[in-house]
Amino acid sequence: MIGVNTLQEFVVARQADFAGATGDLSRLLTDIGTAAKMVNRHVNSAGLSGILGVHKANGNTSKNVQGESQQKLDVYADDTFTRVLKSCLKVGGIVSEEQPGIIHVDHSQRGEGRGYGKYMVCIDPLDGSSNVDVNISVGTIFGIHRRKSPLTEPAAPSDFLQPASDLVAAGYVLYGSSTMLVYSTGGGVNGFTFDPSIGEFFLSHPNMQFPAEEKVYSVNDARISNTDPAVHAFLADCRERGMTARYTGALVADFHRNLIQGGIYLYPGSYDNPEGKLRMLYEAQPLAFLAKQAGGATWCHHHDLLDIAPTTLHQRTPLFTGHPSSIARLRAMMVASAHPIPEPAGMKVLR
Repeated sequence: MIGVNTLQEFVVARQADFAGATGDLSRLLTDIGTAAKMVNRHVNSAGLSGILGVHKANGNTSKNVQGESQQKLDVYADDTFTRVLKSCLKVGGIVSEEQPGIIHVDHSQRGEGRGYGKYMVCIDPLDGSSNVDVNISVGTIFGIHRRKSPLTEPAAPSDFLQPASDLVAAGYVLYGSSTMLVYSTGGGVNGFTFDPSIGEFFLSHPNMQFPAEEKVYSVNDARISNTDPAVHAFLADCRERGMTARYTGALVADFHRNLIQGGIYLYPGSYDNPEGKLRMLYEAQPLAFLAKQAGGATWCHHHDLLDIAPTTLHQRTPLFTGHPSSIARLRAMMVASAHPIPEPAGMKVLR
C-alpha cells in the first residue's frame, strides 16, 4: 500500500483543524477524487477506446468558449466533472474552461435539499489535452470559493470573481506515469497517489514544499520574442546558474515538476497581448494558492497574483509561479524594467 491514509480518511481527519467545520468541503473534495478516478481510467485507455483526437459535432471540429479546438477527452472530462459536481449537494455553481457561462446547480429541483450549495467550483477539466495523443502527462486543475450570494438564489458572477487569497481549497490531478491528486485547504499542500489495484488515492507526499535548491525553469521560449526584456534577462540568469529548461505544454505537469525539484513556471504576456494566455479562475488562481501554501510565490503584472480579483469569468493572465527565490529575482528585474508590459485596462488589484 502506497501510504497510510486514503484521500477520504485524510480530508475527514483534517476537519478537526477548522473550528465549526461541518464536513461539507470534505465531501466535495472526495467527490472531486471520484471524478478524477473516472477520467484517469479513460486517459489511461485512450489509445484503445477510440477517444484520441479532436471532438466533432455535426461533422465539424467543436470549439470551447475560447475558440480552441476541443479534444475528445476535453469533452469527456468536462462532462464527467460537471456530472459529479452537480450531484454534490454542497455545490451551487460551476465554471469550466469548456463552458461559456455559469453552470447553476439547483438541488431543490431534485427533492434532495433546498436552494443552491455554498461552494463555487472553478475547473479546467483536462489541462494539456493535446498531449494525450502523444502519451505525455495531462491534468485537471480546480479552485473552490465560498459563495457570497444568498443560498436561495442562483450563483452570481461575483461568487466566482474573487481573489485567489479567498479560495477555500485548490488543487490539481496529474495523470502521468502514476496519477496524483494534490490539494490544499490553506494548511499546507498534500499529495495522494492513486493505487489502481485498490481504486483509492493514498497519501504519498505529505506537507509538500518547494525544495531549497532551484533546478528547473519552464517556459515556451518560442513565445517570448515580444515580451518584456526583463524576462529574457531572467532566463539568461537561469542558464548562468545552471538551471535546466523543462517544458511539456501541460501546466499541471510543469508546475508539479517544479514543486518537486525546485523551479519556476513562466508564461508572460506580450506587448500586443498583455493579458497573456492562461485563465485566471481555473488555472492561475488555484496554482497561485498552492504555490503560496508550499512556500512558493506567484507574480503577475507587478503584483502578487493572490491579490488580483478577476473581472470576467474567462479572464486571461500572464503567470509566473514557483520557487520563492526565482520569483524574487524575476520580480526585481521586472520592477526595474525600462520597457514593461502594460497592465490591462481595468485590472482590479485589491492590495
